[in-house]
Amino acid sequence: MPQSSAGHILLATDKFKGSLSAAEATSHLAAGLRRVAPGLGIRTIPVADGGEGTVQAAVEAGFARVLTRATGPTGAPIEAGFAVRGATAVIEVAEASGLRRLPRGEAAPLSATSYGTGQLIRAAIEAGCTRIILGLGGSACTDGGAGLVQALGARLLDDAGRELPRGGAALARLARIDLSELVAVGELIVASDVDNPLLGPSGAAAVYGPQKGATAEDVALLDAALANWARLVQGTVGGRGFGPGLAGARADVAGADSCQAPGPGPADFSQVPGAGAAGGIGFAAMSLLGARLEPGIDIVLDLADFATKAHGARLIITGEGSLDPQSLRGKAPAGVARAAARAGVPVVAVAGVCTLTPAELEAAGIRAAYTLSAIEPDLDRCILDAGPLLERLAATIAADALIGAAV
Repeated sequence: MPQSSAGHILLATDKFKGSLSAAEATSHLAAGLRRVAPGLGIRTIPVADGGEGTVQAAVEAGFARVLTRATGPTGAPIEAGFAVRGATAVIEVAEASGLRRLPRGEAAPLSATSYGTGQLIRAAIEAGCTRIILGLGGSACTDGGAGLVQALGARLLDDAGRELPRGGAALARLARIDLSELVAVGELIVASDVDNPLLGPSGAAAVYGPQKGATAEDVALLDAALANWARLVQGTVGGRGFGPGLAGARADVAGADSCQAPGPGPADFSQVPGAGAAGGIGFAAMSLLGARLEPGIDIVLDLADFATKAHGARLIITGEGSLDPQSLRGKAPAGVARAAARAGVPVVAVAGVCTLTPAELEAAGIRAAYTLSAIEPDLDRCILDAGPLLERLAATIAADALIGAAV
């Protein structure tokens, strides 16, 4: 088989959920490629879309992992980590407030809190970080980010001046917010691929609550509680956002009689796309901490210096467990394909299954999709043997690339 030594292949794959981490998928792809072309140049970037795996992707990119004590979603103490390089910290909500942190996997849709994520942010600030990247995704809570800002010094009080318990349901009793001790976060970038608003049928409670154990009654209760939270936050910050420059200034707001809810529009943070991410953490981050939202995959690729690693590549291989319409909305493969297009490098994808049409793949900038299901129709076997199957796919891609069939 003819081989060309020009150009390397860049591997930039996300995790295959339930089967392989991003790093494991990358390792199997590399093994399969070298089976066909032992001398092939290979560079790797394990990636994430801003959810689970974002911290690991940062560590793979040269950040140092820092461990600290934090509060899990149900209040139990845990050890959690984040990544640091210079003055930048990378934190993911799933690490301290994620579904995987629920004791025995038992859901707590009404009382789960984002408090532990706020503790990680505080630990990063105390470590000297002035730029924080917060990856959303995999959260166990629907508390609108209330727990997060409580950990940063906010006081949430009922009409008798008592501190509210943590969790989304308690926000129905919120009467006053005291932000006088809120810690200045500095630059906060929220990495998310979700465009849901905070409230309503497309909001945090309605769309993601059931995935966290919420019944229909729970969803209604949480949505109403989040609406009360949003009303009082909006009354505090108006349309300007609280932001890092204002943190620490006196900012109290009394209850319903003195706080009018703003109408829909640019000033209403609850309606901003992404406000509903991670149970509403996106809302609190934007309105109270001055965060800006960016596609998670773009942030991760920047951290990993994708442009440099893609320079001179003959092919980029991306992928994830399932290539489907959701993959086109901010997930890793679409983000990698966009970045590859800027670098002028062709892209193919690997996946467990693919439901996208050739036209949809082409529109996303992906030349071809190679699937585990094409060589192993049994889904259970695909999951169990994902590594060896991925090596077989990689060998096929290498052969295609070297003879020019795919690229």
